[in-house]
Amino acid sequence: MASEELARKLQRRLDTEQGSAAPATAPTEEEVPAKCSEHPETPESERAATAGADDNNATASSELNAKLTRRLDINDGLAAPKRSKVFNPYTEFKEFSRKQIKDMEAMFKRFDSGKDGFIDLMELKLMMEKLGAPQTHLGLKNMIKEVDEDFDGKLSYREFLLIFHKAAAGELEEESGLMALARLSEIDVSTEGVMGAKDFFEAKMKALSVGSKFELEILEEKEERKKQEQDKKERRAAFKELQSTFCS
Repeated sequence: MASEELARKLQRRLDTEQGSAAPATAPTEEEVPAKCSEHPETPESERAATAGADDNNATASSELNAKLTRRLDINDGLAAPKRSKVFNPYTEFKEFSRKQIKDMEAMFKRFDSGKDGFIDLMELKLMMEKLGAPQTHLGLKNMIKEVDEDFDGKLSYREFLLIFHKAAAGELEEESGLMALARLSEIDVSTEGVMGAKDFFEAKMKALSVGSKFELEILEEKEERKKQEQDKKERRAAFKELQSTFCS
């Protein structure tokens, strides 16, 4: 009897321990909505607004990357900078002949070692050294500042032409770096200007009546090209004739 009583007690204790370790029951259907309400689902409008903000951020980042890439390409000479408007040196600087302007353009391109359409401080330093009139760092900065219309710290092609424009107009100090540049450039703006006029304002008035001069220069250039083409054709024909002679 004692053993049976002990067996029952042990069985009850075992059943009790097993009951306390039983897994928790699953939540009822009434409990599910209550728990879900603690973390309500994000409304569709908020999700759309978040997605739109992400798209705007991605677009802004892409545009910024494109601008930075273009700036690097310009600095490396792989792309040309955009021009805000069309610049025609022949109509804006009528006091100079076509030959003079072409000589200035050739000089500008020769010292634009970066091929970005500008002459920066270091390129101007090299130019002045090549011309035999080296300048101090401050002197170079003052040279650029005197014609730097857009305040970007470098010379565009138009600003480069302004140097010779000011030199022809007598607007430069005699001992200035820009005057040294104009004088040593081998482009004589004082004697080869419009009809040889030394007074700039007189030349400006006369420039209105020299359209025929530019037309004549253009015709001369066309005639020169035609002559070169004709010479080339004649040489080609002579070579073919000589070739046929040997073949026969």
